[in-house]
Amino acid sequence: MAYTFQLVIDSRDPHPLADWWADALGWEVEPSDEDFIRGVIAAGQATENDTTTHRGALVWKVGTAIRHPDGLEGAPRILFQLVPEPKTVKNRVHLDVRTGSDDPKGVVERLLAKGATFLHDGRQGPWTWTTLTDPQGNELCVST
Repeated sequence: MAYTFQLVIDSRDPHPLADWWADALGWEVEPSDEDFIRGVIAAGQATENDTTTHRGALVWKVGTAIRHPDGLEGAPRILFQLVPEPKTVKNRVHLDVRTGSDDPKGVVERLLAKGATFLHDGRQGPWTWTTLTDPQGNELCVST
């Protein structure tokens, strides 16, 4: 049997990081269903302390997700999950952002302007990439 998956990224502040990645990838942050959240609280299955407000919307404090514009058919969902500890070591898994026909250098410059940090350029034969970190220190590569 083949399984589906979502990618989970640990974060000290998941909502702004999800916003950053949605912008970086041209994806969408999943909308918050405030009526559902209020219903869960009213049913006693959660408390107000389990929520926060982000960009004027009531959201779950523990995280949020982004999706490809074509939904799950376009790519797996990425969930940003609240964790108590900061990132301390290099990621063992990272995203390779493929720019397709867009200029990878232009994409790198845009991400740097939005809070990414440059680490290094890489090359293997004819393939090149740039390694960055997102605003919370998670590595990513940008290539064609």
